[in-house]
Amino acid sequence: VFPKNVSLPVTKFKLINVVTAYLGKRDYVDHIDHTDPIDGVVLIDPEYVKERKVFVKLLCAFRYGREDLDVLGLTFRKDFCTTTIQVYPPLDEGDKKKTRLQERLMKKLGEHAYPFFIEIPKDSPCSVTLQPAPGDTGKPCGVDYELKTYVSDGDEEKIHKRNSVRLAIRKVQFAPDKKGPQPTAEVQKQFLMSDKPLCLEATLDKDLYYHGESIGVNVQVTNNSSKTVKKVKISVRQIADICLFSNAQYKCPVAVLEADDQVAPSSTLCKVYQICPLLGENKDKRGLALDGQLKHEDTNLASSTILKEGVLKENLGIIVQYKVKVKLVLGSLGGEVCVELPVTLMHSKP
Repeated sequence: VFPKNVSLPVTKFKLINVVTAYLGKRDYVDHIDHTDPIDGVVLIDPEYVKERKVFVKLLCAFRYGREDLDVLGLTFRKDFCTTTIQVYPPLDEGDKKKTRLQERLMKKLGEHAYPFFIEIPKDSPCSVTLQPAPGDTGKPCGVDYELKTYVSDGDEEKIHKRNSVRLAIRKVQFAPDKKGPQPTAEVQKQFLMSDKPLCLEATLDKDLYYHGESIGVNVQVTNNSSKTVKKVKISVRQIADICLFSNAQYKCPVAVLEADDQVAPSSTLCKVYQICPLLGENKDKRGLALDGQLKHEDTNLASSTILKEGVLKENLGIIVQYKVKVKLVLGSLGGEVCVELPVTLMHSKP
């Protein structure tokens, strides 16, 4: 949104022209050791506010049910963090330095514009949405952040919709600069009536891939057994751990490749397979973890969660991982041979 009276790339959300909040962005980056603070400006109408106060409240919650199904006072949500600050009348916080965005906004908007800062707890989870089923209405389940600006006599008073305005924001992580070791896995399988085993080795060309990037899977098969490999199957699976009152784990294939590459006894196979996990091919899978959404904007598969040392899993909401599985199919009697490799899927830094 580009307000008519402000020539800055800001997002504006307002309450009937009497309270308007301005933000420079809606995505806030988790840098592991700290998270970008929320800096903005609130423009008020003194005639409407009068003797009351104006607050800005940040709420992070895990929503795991529909609000209209709440019964017996039980809500289908868990709050991770709540931070409330008073914007008006301004509190004496010394000469806290304003950001360039705040200075320019206050100059444009006039004397009734007040700056605010809110720190996002560094241990709070990143925004994740669970994909709803086709036809589902209402807010999707997942971890979301909401910034609420409201007029009240006190911060403990119940917030009424007529006196408040809210905006969804996101906490996101980008791929780290430091790369990890090249993932590799190896397995041998011995069969009856075979003196020597069948060996499978799989390697990824790197440990971290960006969304939309093909994953190169190097597969080497040395078949010294009497069995014949009928085909090679490669899949990328998303593993989402739901960390609430009790842990639940959901596994979902997000990309599958099947090749009719046969490996006869006393022969070998060395081949690189390309596989690319994309949300567009998984639109019908309910419960698939996605990066947090703003309104109905297009999103993508959820980024891998970077675990921080000392942070309880219960405070992360949803932990997302990906694994590449390589499977050799040997027929109805031979069974199968498989290995798994961890892979990280994230956005590159802008």
